[in-house]
Amino acid sequence: MSNMHNPPHPGHVLREWIPENMSVTAAAKALKISRVSLSKILNANTNISAEMAIRLSQWLGTSSEVWLSMQVKYDLWQAEQKTTVHIERLAA
Repeated sequence: MSNMHNPPHPGHVLREWIPENMSVTAAAKALKISRVSLSKILNANTNISAEMAIRLSQWLGTSSEVWLSMQVKYDLWQAEQKTTVHIERLAA
């Protein structure tokens, strides 16, 4: 089990990066994606894909890995909350 506590969805982090005076429509246009696609990410309804991570890295001057890493941490934590199956460790 991960010791991380409920990591944020990268869409919630992305909200902090978009300037307050910039609309979702303008941000989507800058990223060359639809407003609906960006809204789904910002509302944590869609995962950050590798392609989206590259777009964000180019737009924000970050690494693409930082966005994918956030997504993986979020996904793992969510999966760990739901996992109830116990798997026996492979004997060496």
